[in-house]
Amino acid sequence: MDFQGPLIALYLVIFLGLAVYGFHRSHLVYLFYKYRDRLPRPAGTFADLPAVTVQLPLFNEMYVAERLLESVVGIRYPRDRFQIQVLDDSTDETQDICRRKVAELRGRFADLDIEYVHRAQRGGFKAGALENGLRTAKGELILIFDADFVPQVDILERTVDHFVDPKVAVVQCRWEHINRDFSSLTECQALMLDGHFMIEHAGRNRSGRFFNFNGTAGIWRRAAIADAGGWQHDTLTEDIDLSYRAQLRGWRFVYLPEVAAPAELPVEMSAFKAQQFRWAKGSCQVARKLLMTILRSNATFGQKVEAFFHLTNNFAYPLLVLLALLLLPNLVVRTTHGIREVLLIDLPLFFGTTLSIASFYLLSQREIARITGPGGAVRSPWAALRRLPLVMSVGIGLSINQTRAVFEALMGRETEFVRTPKHGIEGRLEKWNAKKYRAAKSLTPVIEVAMAAYFVVAMVIAFQHGHYLSMPFLMLFLFGFGYVGLLSMWQGHVGFLLRGAFAGRAGRRTVVVAPRSFPVLASPVLASTQLSSASGDAGALLAGRPGRAAVGGERHEDAVV
Repeated sequence: MDFQGPLIALYLVIFLGLAVYGFHRSHLVYLFYKYRDRLPRPAGTFADLPAVTVQLPLFNEMYVAERLLESVVGIRYPRDRFQIQVLDDSTDETQDICRRKVAELRGRFADLDIEYVHRAQRGGFKAGALENGLRTAKGELILIFDADFVPQVDILERTVDHFVDPKVAVVQCRWEHINRDFSSLTECQALMLDGHFMIEHAGRNRSGRFFNFNGTAGIWRRAAIADAGGWQHDTLTEDIDLSYRAQLRGWRFVYLPEVAAPAELPVEMSAFKAQQFRWAKGSCQVARKLLMTILRSNATFGQKVEAFFHLTNNFAYPLLVLLALLLLPNLVVRTTHGIREVLLIDLPLFFGTTLSIASFYLLSQREIARITGPGGAVRSPWAALRRLPLVMSVGIGLSINQTRAVFEALMGRETEFVRTPKHGIEGRLEKWNAKKYRAAKSLTPVIEVAMAAYFVVAMVIAFQHGHYLSMPFLMLFLFGFGYVGLLSMWQGHVGFLLRGAFAGRAGRRTVVVAPRSFPVLASPVLASTQLSSASGDAGALLAGRPGRAAVGGERHEDAVV
């Protein structure tokens, strides 16, 4: 029986599905530039500023909780209309750190309205904490920050007037990255997020499509939350869920890419994968919950089409895994590699993936540099170009992890909200591997390394059969699975055992880094790790950092696991 025809046909069908999602990315670039000058502007200014409640949902955030609180108290806004809620579900030392910090801030700022709310049971996870906080919230507007953020002092001054329009439900700010230069992994993540926040969000919002609140660095109108049905925790992405429910009710969303909110990126591969898993599974859960409702609604055709691609975007990962598995048998049965195969397979693969991804990320860097101006974020398209192969490889390497997320969502498997471990890392010279929080163990890296080995075989066969034009794409798969899998292992349990063995031979003892205390007084400061300072005391506190890790009363150049 001849399998060559059906195998190549299946390969092309799968590729066609991937190409549709790839060209959709190019369509977002088109929408962005078509509507780039349609800038959102406030309908007026408030004569009497509305009350604002800042909600800070936390769960075991001992390394970043104080940094977050110090930055939030520096936000400029009338104190008689400004409330801070520390919504702490922690089960570790974070409880004591937050209680002490809240007491300290009350002593330093007599007019500061700040409350500490601790739940013994973590019902509903983050959505449950936010909903619980609304019971005692005083604000008409709700500003939300996750623990890894360091908000700028003028964030409310630059956003609040958009709520003069009574139909505005959300103002979302762009994420910036305080540790983007920490490693190749964080640079890759920063590039991915820049594309999402600069091109996707702006393209959707300015063209009148639906887009979503990102769970943090945004402001909700409290009335819109209630009108849309409140925070619900039947998905892992309560932010996307509530966003679509609110927009289906007629509420307007505003996106302001010029207002940046700095945050910490995950420095551990397994933590990054856990974050991506949660986002992928959650968006697929929202697709199951709301997609048919959206398609049957009175939304415009463009809104429905964009909502479909937005909520089903992660379905491309199972297709990518199938494509990866078919590449090797496809190479075996293709005994020739003439111009017809190049035109039908290799050239479309190049244009459908490489060019669409390259334009998406390179243009995001140019546009961020344009809106931030000379004194803003430094963005070099050439630097981004050097990272593009890594970005594409990491996207491929994540496919096993993301495919599992998609299938769990489609099968209705319920899992808890797994937070992303944060370590308070801001600069290249800081260490994280001796800190307490680590991502959960998983067998996924073993499968990823096995896939890398599979593509070593594919590379050999491609060379033997003369499929030289296919080899660059095979190399992306090989490097992607190898990088993601091996880095997960090295930073995980396998690496822990190896580092422990070498540390034992060298006579070094294992220590666990304690959270940094604030305030931090005079110490060497690296310019590349400084944050934008807050006003008054908060700015002075955020400016410095210790040069060494203090552990158990001793000072160590490095904390080694």
